[in-house]
Amino acid sequence: MGCSFLSPLRWVCVALVLAVAALAARAQEQASLVADSLRIDSDSVLVAEGAVTILYKGRLLKASRVTYDQRADRLMIAGPIVLTDGAGTLILASQADLAADLSDGILQSARVVLNQQLQMAASRVMRIDGRYTDLGNAVASSCRVCGGNPVPLWEIRARRIVHDQVERQIYFDGAQMRLAGVPVFYLPRLRMPDPTLDRATGFLIPTVRTTSQLGIGLKLPYFIKIGDSADLTLTPYVSTKQAQTVELRYRQAFRTGSIEAVGAVSNDQIVAGGRGYARVTGDFTLPGAFSLGFQFEETTDDAYLLDYGISDKDKLESNLVITRTRRNEYILGKLSRFDTLRDDENPETIPSLIADMTFQRRFGLGVFGGTGGFRFQTHSHTRTSQSPLDGPDPDSIADGRDMTRISAAADWRKSWVLPLGIEGTVAGEITADAYQVDQDAAFAGQSTRLSGTVATELRWPLVRTTARGGTQVLEPVVQFLWSPRNDKRIPNEDSTLVEFDEGNLFSLDRFPGSDATESGTRLNTGITWTTFGPGGWSLGVTGGRVWRQADTGQFGPSSGLGGVNSDWLGAMQLATADGLLVTGRVLFDDSFEATKSEVRLDLARDRYAVSGSYLWAVADVSEDRPVPTSELVLDAAYKLTPTWTSKLSGRYDFQSQRGTVAGMGLAFRSECLLVDLSLSRRFTSSTSVKPTTSFDLSFDLLGFGGKEAAGPARTCRR
Repeated sequence: MGCSFLSPLRWVCVALVLAVAALAARAQEQASLVADSLRIDSDSVLVAEGAVTILYKGRLLKASRVTYDQRADRLMIAGPIVLTDGAGTLILASQADLAADLSDGILQSARVVLNQQLQMAASRVMRIDGRYTDLGNAVASSCRVCGGNPVPLWEIRARRIVHDQVERQIYFDGAQMRLAGVPVFYLPRLRMPDPTLDRATGFLIPTVRTTSQLGIGLKLPYFIKIGDSADLTLTPYVSTKQAQTVELRYRQAFRTGSIEAVGAVSNDQIVAGGRGYARVTGDFTLPGAFSLGFQFEETTDDAYLLDYGISDKDKLESNLVITRTRRNEYILGKLSRFDTLRDDENPETIPSLIADMTFQRRFGLGVFGGTGGFRFQTHSHTRTSQSPLDGPDPDSIADGRDMTRISAAADWRKSWVLPLGIEGTVAGEITADAYQVDQDAAFAGQSTRLSGTVATELRWPLVRTTARGGTQVLEPVVQFLWSPRNDKRIPNEDSTLVEFDEGNLFSLDRFPGSDATESGTRLNTGITWTTFGPGGWSLGVTGGRVWRQADTGQFGPSSGLGGVNSDWLGAMQLATADGLLVTGRVLFDDSFEATKSEVRLDLARDRYAVSGSYLWAVADVSEDRPVPTSELVLDAAYKLTPTWTSKLSGRYDFQSQRGTVAGMGLAFRSECLLVDLSLSRRFTSSTSVKPTTSFDLSFDLLGFGGKEAAGPARTCRR
């Protein structure tokens, strides 16, 4: 008999479906079946036709016709067939013979899709125990295949492919790798993770790296999974100029944090003997809302990191840090060790071991009004040099200087709203310092210092709305400050580099550290104009100057703060809703000659992105810069097509009229393949570092797990 759910007998059909489902429930543990028509050919055979849908234990089967034989407990299915298991596996086939629970059987002319990425096709597919999918004479690829051009960018053809759904592994027997239809290499056995697996023991994608010093080299990383919370990656690296390297990365996660250890050991012809480096980092959560972080870095020679493309840093820092940050409290304990990699720095004369402790608290003052703060700090650093004076150069008195400082500071600020909307503020701070200096002929011994500042400030924010719905804010600010001059001779270790910008125009003290304090009577003046457009753009402009009663002689020429009056400060920031950000700052004197200027541009669009900056600064011996600085830095990327992207980067020194770093690259990213090529040149040289040209090539078969996002899919022409 036959019936249709569209006929007047639809309720009879519903009752029949429920009755048949109950008949098969013993074998299938409550399966659900929906179809356009159903009939029973005998006591044990059920035939469903037309948009058949079966749902059983998370597995979903769709087909045009399904025949269920209760005695054999089998399903004979006519396609087109769509079978999903609820775990990311999709099977398409023309016909199938499956067990009633959809876990075992044979599918003809089938295609298996894993995690909507990797596709495997074969003329015959076997499902075994609901765990294994066995494909004979199969092909696997994550590339889109077009009817007019059925050759994918890459594919793996194999005599047999087995997917283990529990272990999430894919096994290939007699695997042949093809690129654009051309055989590249053959492997008798190959194992790869499926797209749902993030971590599995095995080889990772290799990288080709070529440098003028090391020659052509190949990196072949091998990943070792050590349980669910740890792993190890070993990367052998060999090159044509007799350089052998083994890189290592170990990671482990704990309940309260994680650690990572990376390093390498090399043997090459650049430096006699073995070379290498090591870095260990970790972050942990401690009781009482404290956090622990540590880092250890070490290298055998100054040029190793640059020679092997690991890093371009010129100092190594090892530290142990404990912090706690709350709404009104900050606690820091830090122990650091520095090693310089620069040829023009003597490692014995720079602070090598540094210890810092900070306790800072903010609080309200109750009936007195306003907010107050208290800060307690200790600082100590040592140099390995034992000589307090090594020559006639006055700067050599710092060769072996060791210093310890204890500081306590308190501050207070209170504001009122005056007539006409003017905001008035009074503020003050006081700091007491105690120093112990050793290994210094000029500053040796103990000394104390008491310093402070009192200030009054007036701000007048003026706001208006434009005819187009924008908002404009004009705010002039006048700030009067007085700090007693302190003639105590304290070595300045942490405040040698001073910046003057819109961020500290109205600061009580513009020195970045504690060894130097701004003194004298001064007047900070400035005005800020900000407009917010209705389309999401904004523009801010700031101008200002510092006026003093007398020249304190505390600032160098490039800071813009030297003299009786500072240089004029001009700053602007433009931001648009479509990804443009321009910031600029200039310091110029009364003759309109620039002391320092810088501009930065960041632009991000759908097809291109540009990030660049330019810096100009006059020479300043106090900042260890005997010649002017004029430098341009540029990074750019342009999407040539939806899949091809070009990259350009560089750094140019206009003072020496030569580039320091230049690079270019080309990247291809589709739905199934990522190829990245880069060429870079480092022009700088020293006694330990030579100019070097590097070429890197890496590729990734997208669809076999990993974190790389897929690009646009191939477009098929009709």
